[in-house]
Amino acid sequence: MNTLPFSRFEMMIAWRYLRAKRREGGVSVMTWISLVGVALAVFALIATLAVRTGFRVEFVSTILGSNAHATVYASPYVNEAGQTVNTFDNYEAKAEAMRAIDGVTRAAAIVKGQVMASANNRNTGVEVFGETYEDLLTIPRIVNPQIRRGAIENYRKGVAIGTGVARKLGLAPGDRITLISPDGFQTAFGTSPRVSAYEVVYIFGVGRYDIDQTRIYMPREEAQAYFNRAGVVDEFEVQVTDPETVERLTAALARAGGPDALVWTWKNASGGFLRALEMEDNIMFIILSILVMIASLNIVSGLIMLVRNKGRDIGILRTIGFSEGAVLRIFFLCGASIGVAGTAAGVVFGCLFAIYIDPIFRLVNYLAGGGIWDPQYRLLSELPAKLEPGDVFFAVFLSLFLSFVVTLFPARRAARMNPVEALRYE
Repeated sequence: MNTLPFSRFEMMIAWRYLRAKRREGGVSVMTWISLVGVALAVFALIATLAVRTGFRVEFVSTILGSNAHATVYASPYVNEAGQTVNTFDNYEAKAEAMRAIDGVTRAAAIVKGQVMASANNRNTGVEVFGETYEDLLTIPRIVNPQIRRGAIENYRKGVAIGTGVARKLGLAPGDRITLISPDGFQTAFGTSPRVSAYEVVYIFGVGRYDIDQTRIYMPREEAQAYFNRAGVVDEFEVQVTDPETVERLTAALARAGGPDALVWTWKNASGGFLRALEMEDNIMFIILSILVMIASLNIVSGLIMLVRNKGRDIGILRTIGFSEGAVLRIFFLCGASIGVAGTAAGVVFGCLFAIYIDPIFRLVNYLAGGGIWDPQYRLLSELPAKLEPGDVFFAVFLSLFLSFVVTLFPARRAARMNPVEALRYE
C-alpha cells in the first residue's frame, strides 16, 4: 500500500497509538513523562535566557544611564610653577572640542572628590560629583530614576543624593547634610579639615546599589570652592551615540583633552562584570542544552516501549502492504508529537514566567521569608527578565531538532521489523 508521506491515515494511526489504553498504561505514562520533561526543559531554557538577557540589559542600562560612557582625566604633570597637578584648565573650550567630535552627544566638565558625609549623628563615605544643572539634566537615570523625592529644579540651591545615602543618614528633602574633607586649609598647626553643610533638595534611586549608596551631586561652582579647584576641573564625562563602540573615539577624545589627557571607558570600568556575565551565560546555556537533550531522550524510551507493544500491529500493517517508510513515519509522528506538544507547553510557561517574573519572585521571596535577593552583592535592586524573539526561537529550534533526531532511531527500528517474526507467535 503506497500512501502519501505524512498522510491523514498515518496521522490517525499515530494518534491512536498515543492515546491511553488501560492495558497499555505504561506507554501512556512514559508519553506523559516525556512530554512533561520536554516542557520543563524548554521552560527552564527560555526562563534562563530571559533572565540572562534582562540582567545584562539592566546592568548595562544602569551603567550607561547614570555613568559616563567615557571619562577623560589628566595624568599627573608638573606645571610652570613646579607643582604636580592632575586637573584641567581652560575646560570650557576642551569640553566644546569634545562635543564637536562626531558621535559624541555630551561632554561635561566636572569636579570630583571623596569625602565623609554626616547627619543625625551618623557618618558614611560618599563620592561628590560637581556638575552644572544643565549637565545634570543630561544624565537619564538621575533625571528619571526609579525612586525620586524632592525637586531636581532646586539643584542650584543644594545637593542631590542617592537613596542609600539618605537611608544611612536618615535624610529627607529639606534636611541638611554636612560634608567633611580631610584635605582642607593649611594652618600653623597643620591641615584643618574642610567642613560645609548643604541642603538636600533631591533624592534619587537609580536601582544600582553602588551608585545609590555613595553618590552626591553638587553644583560645579560650589564643588570648585569646596575642593579648592578654582578655575579647574578634575575630569570630563562623555556620552556617545553608540556606547558599544566607544573605543573608536578614545584617540579623538584624548587629543581634545590635551597632551596629558587619558581616556577610561565604561567597558574598562565594568569589563570584568561583563566578561563574567558572558562566561556564566555560556556555561548556563551548555548545561540547559544538555537538560533539553536529556528530556528529549525520554521520548526514545517511550517509543521503544511502544514499538515492543505494537509489534503485532506493525506486522499486520506490513502484511497488508504498508512500506517501511510508512511505518517509520507513523512512529516518527508519535515521537515528534510529544516533542511539539512539550515544546509548545514549555514556550507558553517560559514566556509567562518571564513576563510575570516580578510578582512570581515577590511571592517566592515572601514564602522564603525575604532576603533572597540582596542588591548589595548583585548591584541591581531587582531580578530583571527580558524576552527576546531570538532566544525563544533558539529554544524552540533546539528542542524540536533534538526531539525529531532522537525519534528517528526507534521509528527506524519499527520500520525494519520483520513482519514474519512479529506475527510468528500470534
